[in-house]
Amino acid sequence: MNAFDSRELRRTLGAFTTGVTVVTTLDAQGRPYGVTANSFSSVSLDPPLILWSQSLTSSSYPTFRDSERFVVNILADHQVRVSNQFAKSGEDKFRDIAVHGGLGGLPVIDDCAAYLECTKVAAHPGGDHVVYIGRVESIHRSSHRPLAFGDGRYMVTFAHDLGEAMGGGRGSTGLAGLEAVRLASAALPEICERIGQRTLGLAVWGNQGATIVRWEASSEPVSPFLQTGVVVSLTQSATGLAFAAFMRSDAVQAAVQRELDARNAEGYPDDGQFTLRLTEARTRLMARAVGCAPSPRHKVTVNAFSAPVFGANGEMVLALSTTCPAERLEPDWDGDVPRTLQEAAATLSQRLGYRA
Repeated sequence: MNAFDSRELRRTLGAFTTGVTVVTTLDAQGRPYGVTANSFSSVSLDPPLILWSQSLTSSSYPTFRDSERFVVNILADHQVRVSNQFAKSGEDKFRDIAVHGGLGGLPVIDDCAAYLECTKVAAHPGGDHVVYIGRVESIHRSSHRPLAFGDGRYMVTFAHDLGEAMGGGRGSTGLAGLEAVRLASAALPEICERIGQRTLGLAVWGNQGATIVRWEASSEPVSPFLQTGVVVSLTQSATGLAFAAFMRSDAVQAAVQRELDARNAEGYPDDGQFTLRLTEARTRLMARAVGCAPSPRHKVTVNAFSAPVFGANGEMVLALSTTCPAERLEPDWDGDVPRTLQEAAATLSQRLGYRA
C-alpha cells in the first residue's frame, strides 16, 4: 500500500458525497443528546436495518453506547445551521431547535427531509469509531430536498439527467430555465474556485430583459453592492450581449433595437460597434465587455465575460458571467478565466441535455 496520512485519507473520502444526519437519543435521566453524522447508511430491507458510526472520543458516546433507541434525522437543505450546531461540542445543542417527541419520548427534529426511529440491535468496534446497527420501527418522509456534504462543504442536490424532462419545442424555455438555474446555482461555488475566486453571476431572460438572479460573490467580490433582480444592458454589458448574440427571440432583438435607439437619442450613437461586438461574441461563443466605466451598482471599472448555457431544445436558458475589477481580470479572450468559464458553461449545457 502507498503511505498516506489521515489528512489525505479524509480528503479522499470527501470525494464521496453523502447526506447529513443528526442522530438523537435520551440518557437514563431523560436528557436529550444529539450528534451530527454523515456516516449513515442502509443495511437491509428485510429486516429493516440501518447503521451509523460514532467517534469513541465524542462527548455523547457514553449516552449512545448505553441507550437502547435512537432517531436518525435526515436534514433538509435549509438546515445547515442545525447541522453546525449539533456538530459542535456544547451542553445545549437543542437551543432554538424545534423538536417533537417520538417513540419512547426521543427528540425528533422538526422540518427534516426524513427521519427514522430505531431500536439499537448491535454495536461493533471499528477502529476509533463504533458502528451501531438499528432496526427501523417508524419512518417519515417530507417534501424537502436533503442536505448534502462533500469535499468538506455543504452542497445542494438536484436531478442529474434533466435532458428528457426538459425537452420541448423551440422557445420552450420556462421549465428549462428553472432547472438550469437550479443546476448552475449548485455548481457556482466550484466554478468560482476554478476561476480564481472571481465574482460570478447567473442571468435569465425575464419580463424586463436580461436579469441577474444569482450571484456568487467570491472571497474578493467585485462590489459590496451586488443585488439580484437587476436588469442589465443588452448593448453595454457582457451578460446582455450574450443574450443578444445567442438567444433566438424576437423579443430580444426588439429590446436591443430600443436600447440602441435610446442611446442614439441621448447622444451616444453606436456607429456599428454593437454589430462588431455581436459578431465577435458569436465567433468566440462568448461575450465580453472591457473597461466598463464605474456603474451605480459596482462603483469600479470592470472587465467581464459571459458564456451562454443551452437547454435540451437548443435554446439559450441562462448566461454564466464573471465580473471583476479590470486589474484582476485580463481582457484576453484566450486567458485562463474566460476559457474556464466557457468550459463550465458547456458542461452545464451538456448536463441539461444540450447536444451541440
